[in-house]
Amino acid sequence: MTRINRAVKDDYMDPHLRLATPQDSAGIRAIYAPVVRDTPISFETIPPSEEELATRVEKTLTRYPWLVCLARGRLLGYAYAGEHSARAAYQWSVNVSAYVHARARRLGVGKALYDTLFAVLRLQGFMRAYAGITLPNEASVGLHESFGFTKAGTFGQVGYKFGAWHDVGYWQMAIQSSSGPPAPPRPLPDLLNDKSLREVLTAGSTGVGRDVENVVKAVDAENLVQTEREAEQTGISA
Repeated sequence: MTRINRAVKDDYMDPHLRLATPQDSAGIRAIYAPVVRDTPISFETIPPSEEELATRVEKTLTRYPWLVCLARGRLLGYAYAGEHSARAAYQWSVNVSAYVHARARRLGVGKALYDTLFAVLRLQGFMRAYAGITLPNEASVGLHESFGFTKAGTFGQVGYKFGAWHDVGYWQMAIQSSSGPPAPPRPLPDLLNDKSLREVLTAGSTGVGRDVENVVKAVDAENLVQTEREAEQTGISA
């Protein structure tokens, strides 16, 4: 994983995408914790710790991509793929998710992350992607359908959070054609020295808006608010 770690030195350049590392867990948590704490989008009810998120990143990268988008050292968004089901016949299918910092929207971060995620998944040999979306969520539905996802169905009142039952819709998309017997997908570590992976990450980085100064300031301000809020809740001085 040394190639991934070396990429961290570029985090203060213009907006760019790279593979995540466990050291990104603080930035990932700054995005994800408010989603868990304040919305039904995630069915987790307690925001995971930085240590837990670092473990999730590390585990994911043993087989699947986890991407982050950064600018001036601030994490603006992330996207990852994971196992759809453990049984062997499902091995060419993945579940996907993307999250963008509340103050970094409308920069093209989500689109760039998903463009790049699917390109990496194609390199690995995965065939189909699936996404579960707590409803209603027009922004997420719009993002997925812009990539060609189509709705497969809805699980009605499948989750209970914040005193209410919530539906979850499921969307599906072909990552690439799947005719004929497929070769087993390549684990992500097999691609780390592959020129094609570097090219995909470089191309994905160009999809993010370049004017990020105000966004970086807004991200810093929002992260400080979140830190102070959690400190007040736990009785620890920020």
